[in-house]
Amino acid sequence: MARRIALRRPRLETIAQLEAELADCDEARRVELMAELDALKAKFRRIPYIDPIDIRYRRFETMPKPVAQAVMFCLMDVSGSMSEHMKDLAKRFYMLLYVFLTRRYRHVEIVFIRHTNRAEEVDEDTFFHGPASGGTLVSSALQAMHEIVRSRFRPADWNIYAAQASDGDNSLSDGVVAGRLLTEMILPVSQFFAYLEVGETGGSTFDMPDSSLWTLYQRLRADGAPLSMRKVSDRSQIFPVFHDLFHRRRKQEKAAP
Repeated sequence: MARRIALRRPRLETIAQLEAELADCDEARRVELMAELDALKAKFRRIPYIDPIDIRYRRFETMPKPVAQAVMFCLMDVSGSMSEHMKDLAKRFYMLLYVFLTRRYRHVEIVFIRHTNRAEEVDEDTFFHGPASGGTLVSSALQAMHEIVRSRFRPADWNIYAAQASDGDNSLSDGVVAGRLLTEMILPVSQFFAYLEVGETGGSTFDMPDSSLWTLYQRLRADGAPLSMRKVSDRSQIFPVFHDLFHRRRKQEKAAP
């Protein structure tokens, strides 16, 4: 009613009264009434208003907004160059990442992908305990992740995270393919992508030489790719590295407008 008054929309009763007066008046008054009626009817048509009949048949209902969902992709190299110690470091990192996400989201999906020179999506038990060996093609894991995202996890509905763990050994010819998949397909739809390079125990991460995969990812970062990269060679380094990665992530989220 306040909107109707503010817009000065004429009342139907006013128009009816003028039309009734029109039937019993002299010619001079008729001309005035006709002009006034034409103006009121034009204004009535020009200014929209939701009448009771609209409210009766066009009900407004609230639509619940879905709770934020998250999916975590665990990409682990299980090729012949990965020792049991290296795999153990990768699995411990994935455990911390899982705890972190389950505290932030009501619903979390986990997709386990392991790869040698070919990738496969596996269940949790196979991922953590199943034996595997072979050559290495990192692009196979990235391609598998891309296909799964496209078929099951629409980026508009899911927050997509990925953690990749490897010793960094990769075919040089596969570097171009892996780089293109990462920058064009994976990173544009991901909230966060972390690469963990694992090494043998007994040395500092500063002593770990830069692998072919580390060198590739460093080059992509220099070109602006939002990659987070760390190296670990001992169990004691896992939590500090994880805390550093996600502490920076939280600070970035708070600083975002």
